[in-house]
Amino acid sequence: MDFSNKVLINVAPVAATCRHIDPKALAAEVYACYLAGAAMVHLHVRAEDGSLTEDTALLQQTLELIRKDSDIIIEVSTGGVSNLTIEQRCAPLFLPLVEACSLNVGSTNLGRSVYVNAPDDVEYCVRTLLEQHKIPEVETFELGHTATMERLMSRYDFVKPVLFSVVLGHQGAAPATPKALRMMVDMLPEGSVWGITHSGRRDLGIFAQALGMGAQTVRVGFEDSNYLDARTEVEENPPLVRKAAELIKFLDKEVMTPREAREFLGIKPL
Repeated sequence: MDFSNKVLINVAPVAATCRHIDPKALAAEVYACYLAGAAMVHLHVRAEDGSLTEDTALLQQTLELIRKDSDIIIEVSTGGVSNLTIEQRCAPLFLPLVEACSLNVGSTNLGRSVYVNAPDDVEYCVRTLLEQHKIPEVETFELGHTATMERLMSRYDFVKPVLFSVVLGHQGAAPATPKALRMMVDMLPEGSVWGITHSGRRDLGIFAQALGMGAQTVRVGFEDSNYLDARTEVEENPPLVRKAAELIKFLDKEVMTPREAREFLGIKPL
């Protein structure tokens, strides 16, 4: 299948400030996002109070409810600012319902916090995700992360093409500017595919530029921003997905279905 004109919408529905996780309510919101056009959902392993944890019980409940109603691709984070060990952070990689995962290959400042990804921890995560047959989405917050991943690609047998997510907008990392986007994209390894994540987004300008440059994924959701536009905040995630789908179609591109996205990323069909 020719995917050159297709775009995957990934929804990250839970804000870092969330203080209550209800599996039924979260699964229902993910289903609504799926109906709006999301082909992938990005979740963290969280306790009931929203804090990051190695205990996957609540996540497992959520994933079972999500899978009962849809074929949306399930991606779980192996990161986030916390005191968890790399072994604890990689706990979701052992869950059968998890198909993909974020991969962070370097440390970075995020606001007043430091997101630590030591080299030995990175390699542990790479080995584990490959052993568990999970597809990584490489989150690059600055150019050094891209160069590090290119070295890892020369040493490990990743499923091709490797998916990169260019992450812009975090204070302390690459800014959400056209110049930064161009520089980040120019550094991507040949043959990889890429998408855009815009933290603190207030409009779709960076998304539009990225799509014009060949981005094939866009990430929306409360983890990054609850702004529909510069003046409008929303209380649910589906309007953000619909807005992204509208932009994709306005640019004469097509929204990927989960089935298409699995083929695109080399994920086994359900």
